Amino acid sequence: MIQQYLNQIINGNCVDVMQLFPDNSIDLTITSPPYDNLRTYEGYNFPFEEIASQLFRVTKQGGAVVWVVSDATIDGSETCTSFKQALKFVDVGFNLHDTMIFKKTNPVPQIYRKRYNNEFEYMFVFSKGPINTHNALRVPCLHAGLELKGTTYKNYSKGEQTRTKLANPVKNEKIKGNVWEYVVGKKAVDQESKSHPAPFPYDLAKDHILSWSNENEIVLDPMCGSGTTCVAAMENNRNYIGIEISPAYCDLANNRIEKHKEEMGMFYHQTEYMVMPA
Repeated sequence: MIQQYLNQIINGNCVDVMQLFPDNSIDLTITSPPYDNLRTYEGYNFPFEEIASQLFRVTKQGGAVVWVVSDATIDGSETCTSFKQALKFVDVGFNLHDTMIFKKTNPVPQIYRKRYNNEFEYMFVFSKGPINTHNALRVPCLHAGLELKGTTYKNYSKGEQTRTKLANPVKNEKIKGNVWEYVVGKKAVDQESKSHPAPFPYDLAKDHILSWSNENEIVLDPMCGSGTTCVAAMENNRNYIGIEISPAYCDLANNRIEKHKEEMGMFYHQTEYMVMPA
């Protein structure tokens, strides 16, 4: 039963832990794996292919996996790890539902290496079959309310591309694009995870949780690190499961969750993380 693992930080190898989960039990996964020269993580291995297979098994039909990843540059070439992993997810049965970009407002400056400064990571959104939930985030239109004479919406038909419907006046809001920009490590909620080497922003986790899941559903992070996904899930009325192989990061994640429970006015009771038997 998946219920025994809900709202827990679990210390263990994520493959071993996910093997205990029932088939088709997770609504949404959001995670960012170690990659390339970080493939060993605190001395632990990263069995990517086994992780992808287990994620497919435990994801509900219509559920989603958000995989945040980038590539190292080694010997003058980007490694293409992100693309290789995306293709493996498709191989195990997922659809590549959307290829999104996490753009960093404040990227780390890099030594000039005859290439442009890297400012983004990929956010691959995989779905198990056609996706069930998309609560589309919206943003203001640049020219909201403007009366236009000739601008039209594009007709995305399979045949001849025509423009027929007038965009007149311009609407107040539109669906957000798939390039999402965040400041990294500056907000107070993100400062809580500064002792982890590679946390992603709280708002990134929150926006994906709001987009691809509904209240009371289950959000998994199988490599939860400092617990950002779990904190965002809890604060947005989702159940969470966090798996982390490093006991030190389990402590960090658990302490963050308890801090946010207290801030939310929830009953405060310090809990230990769950340790899976070796």
